[in-house]
Amino acid sequence: MYQPLPKNLTLGESEIHDIGLFAKTDIKRNYQCGVSHIQVGEELYRTPLGGFINHSDKPNCIKIQSLKTVKLPHGEKGPKYIVWNLSTTRDIEAGEELTVKYTFYSIKKDFLEEAEKEKKELNESYQESVRQARERSITK
Repeated sequence: MYQPLPKNLTLGESEIHDIGLFAKTDIKRNYQCGVSHIQVGEELYRTPLGGFINHSDKPNCIKIQSLKTVKLPHGEKGPKYIVWNLSTTRDIEAGEELTVKYTFYSIKKDFLEEAEKEKKELNESYQESVRQARERSITK
């Protein structure tokens, strides 16, 4: 019978974001939770396991990549695909949320530079508003 999550994991309300992935029982370090993502060509697919694990800068899990080949009838090899398995990096206590550092996307450098520029401009505008408000209050 199909099980979207291993028996020792469940979904629950997360303090990180919305719904998260939690341990039902204590889980040992290096436990293989299952497949979180599959990449076929340029397309990346999340499994239920990958869809509910939240990001942390101090994660307790990692994604381990492995290259697989589709097995065709008569021993022929088909196309290759990539599988990411979720593995714990330390012992996890029952009730603890499992987390991973997101690595499947990046913020472009240009976007970050533009955001910093806008932040600086907003701060300068705010400082000017404060200066003008002080001047008005002094002249009254």
